Amino acid sequence: MDAAWVLAAAGLLIGGLFGAVAQGSHFCTMGAVSDLVLFGSRRRLRVWALAIVAALVGTQALALAGLVPLGTSAHLAPRLFWLGAIAGGLLFGFGMVLAGGCVSRALVRLGGGSLKALVVLLVTGVTAFLVASGPLAGLTVALAGVGSVPLAFPTGGLDAALAAGVAGLGPTVATILATALVLAPLIALVADRRFLAGRADVATGLALGGLVALGWLATATLVDPFGPPAATTSLTFVGPTGRSILWLMVGAGEVPGFGVATILGTVLGAALASAASGGPRLETFASRDDMLRHLAGGALMGVGGALAGGCSIGQGVTGVSALSIQALLALAAILLGGAWGVKYLETGRLLPRLGRAGAAAPAG
Repeated sequence: MDAAWVLAAAGLLIGGLFGAVAQGSHFCTMGAVSDLVLFGSRRRLRVWALAIVAALVGTQALALAGLVPLGTSAHLAPRLFWLGAIAGGLLFGFGMVLAGGCVSRALVRLGGGSLKALVVLLVTGVTAFLVASGPLAGLTVALAGVGSVPLAFPTGGLDAALAAGVAGLGPTVATILATALVLAPLIALVADRRFLAGRADVATGLALGGLVALGWLATATLVDPFGPPAATTSLTFVGPTGRSILWLMVGAGEVPGFGVATILGTVLGAALASAASGGPRLETFASRDDMLRHLAGGALMGVGGALAGGCSIGQGVTGVSALSIQALLALAAILLGGAWGVKYLETGRLLPRLGRAGAAAPAG
């Protein structure tokens, strides 16, 4: 079988497993943020953190074994677009709250019968294309011109930064040290006795993180050895959503790439899991305001994801698993943007009140 079809089949399988796990467990990064802000609950946030831990350990182990050349990944570009990571992450985080979930959650909801999610995905895919390669691409280039810096080390990874900044630190030791630095706060968050006793949550986090590591391995190995070098990647959902729309319209006879295949697989896997549990259930907009809020959320996720270089999974799990500095910035911004969006929906205020009025604001 042609290598391109093998890689597409791998993407379909990995995406299908992701969709099935996310549907069955109700995994949602937006829900993790809202639970923390509104109720002080860290349970779903710990699932997300455990997914990052599993992805990071698995990906770096594969890289150290020489199986995955992470240096070819777009996540590790030698130029840091810090403005895109911060501004894009904030927009994406705010948008995923308005849209009722991030892009991966919208794909899972679509598999479960949500027409609202279909609209969100269409808007997200189109706006991401507008900003990345369409009429607004010039604005992105301009922002990158003033909001990015060249790095003094070969890749945009935290391990490369440590190797360049600490004399005598070899690349392997630098990778292990950088991995430990990122793992420390995540393990501190996950190390909760009640959470670890919940087998379903632990299994969800490990499975989702393991699928990210598997995606890296697939794109590194299931390629044509006689073809041009291919960039390694794994699960990410903003850009591939736009490419999936394009492929569905004009891709007759073309092999879907790994990203498009994971999008299709995620919807299919969620649909199968939903059918197995008695679904799907048709979901439509409850009101005009509900529709407008979802439209705005989809647009913000498309713009924000394009600027940040990925979504709460694409940067928040996959990018972090590659030790990308930009991904770490984007993840922090997505969390802040999500918290901002939750407070906005709770209070109706886009910006918090200052001074004495702020002290009387409802607690999160």
